[in-house]
Amino acid sequence: MSLQAISDPIVSYESDPLILVNEQDQATGFLDKAACHDGEGLLHRAFSVFIFNEHGEVLLQRRAEGKRLWPGYWSNSCCSHPRAGEEIPEAARRRTEQELGLHCELTPLYAFTYHARFQDLGAEWEHCHVLVGQLERPRPKVNRHEISAWRWVSPAALSHGLQAQPEQYTPWLALEWATLQAEYGARLPRALG
Repeated sequence: MSLQAISDPIVSYESDPLILVNEQDQATGFLDKAACHDGEGLLHRAFSVFIFNEHGEVLLQRRAEGKRLWPGYWSNSCCSHPRAGEEIPEAARRRTEQELGLHCELTPLYAFTYHARFQDLGAEWEHCHVLVGQLERPRPKVNRHEISAWRWVSPAALSHGLQAQPEQYTPWLALEWATLQAEYGARLPRALG
């Protein structure tokens, strides 16, 4: 589904302070988002959300073309960074509402650290918390500063797409989906009814 002209509020700035962490996810300080993503990047706290519908399909978003890193790539339902003093579930709910217009209970599943470079424009180096949720009959109202398109896909279709055309997807989506399928498959939302 494609989107129209942008009239949505801006919910993310390059000057936003991110939480720097060590390998044990202990906070070590704060630094603006732009600096955290410069060069090889600096390790910071983040989260990724996977939202499923009543058919067991997962919501994917295509990142807006104005994004510095991986613009136009397909990614998981929502991903961002917590604010100072904000717990991960609270941050994930806030951002899911800001980006997708969806109110969803989210279950934390696991956290991991990854590093990925995007051309010569910077890198993601994140300690990322992965959460899942499910809604009946969800209809996203996306923020077009963040998202250029969205779609529901079956787990099988996502697995196939990641294998057949990996260059169309963000690297963290590929890593997270592989772990979700291999280690958390029984805990992922299924078709209802």
